[in-house]
Amino acid sequence: MRFASFVHAGQQSYGVLVPGNGILNLPAAAKAAGLSLPPDFLGLLAAGSPALLTVRSLLERGHAFHDLGEVRLTAPIPRPGKNVFCVGRNYLDHVAEGYRARGTETKLPEAPQFFTKPPTAVIGPDEPFELDETISRKMDYEVELALIIGTAGRDIPAERAWDHIFGFTILNDITARDLQRRHEQWFKGKGLDRSCPMGPFVVTRDEIADPGQLELSLTVNGQLRQRAKVAQMIFPIPDIIASLSAGLTLEPGDIIATGTPSGVGYAMDPPNYLTAGDEVVCEISDIGRLVTPITAYKRS
Repeated sequence: MRFASFVHAGQQSYGVLVPGNGILNLPAAAKAAGLSLPPDFLGLLAAGSPALLTVRSLLERGHAFHDLGEVRLTAPIPRPGKNVFCVGRNYLDHVAEGYRARGTETKLPEAPQFFTKPPTAVIGPDEPFELDETISRKMDYEVELALIIGTAGRDIPAERAWDHIFGFTILNDITARDLQRRHEQWFKGKGLDRSCPMGPFVVTRDEIADPGQLELSLTVNGQLRQRAKVAQMIFPIPDIIASLSAGLTLEPGDIIATGTPSGVGYAMDPPNYLTAGDEVVCEISDIGRLVTPITAYKRS
């Protein structure tokens, strides 16, 4: 199934994409059928298997569809319950280009390198990132595959990691490189408002036969900057889950961005950062296309 959150007639809701029919408004369909579902996608994830059984029964009834042109898609989880977990430096070529840009010898990470982005960073497809040059003049992009946790767990062994993943979506880890360097840590440069575009769909795990074969790509104004397959990760998805969950409980609705491949702006020669008027398009095969316009920030 392909889930999405959206606004219709001024109301926030969520549903399932049904080819040929549009998107099924799940709360509305449940109400019409005399059934009950949580009011948002985050609540659906927390409700677990019983809620998914209700979703499947509503798909068979086929009521409360909206044409995609009638809705405005938002981030699948518009306001995450906690910070978005992220993995840094998880593609070999990206690690190498970073060291090369700094003129130092490449050293691979020995364990996944985690940081987070706050809920205030999350925006949806086609929502602009507002570039404030008084804050940063070195704004960069990073296409990433994001995991959505569906089943809670702590100390999850790698061999059971897939059981805890609900599905996959696209995430752009927009990063202020100058802040990242100035503060000598990653949170400030990666935690700015609107710096975590995400969506448009969450594709359930059963829909993706081999996540390693998913291809990520990113363009800026139509120019290809990044392209790689998930299989090129240094730390594969099961190892990420096992490492992150060691002593730390993952909960339904948690989001984990799994790293970006080479081709980022700061590593180009010369560096090529985002400017107002740019359009960034992130794509992942079998998941979709995430568009982010870059606009100038206007102070009130």
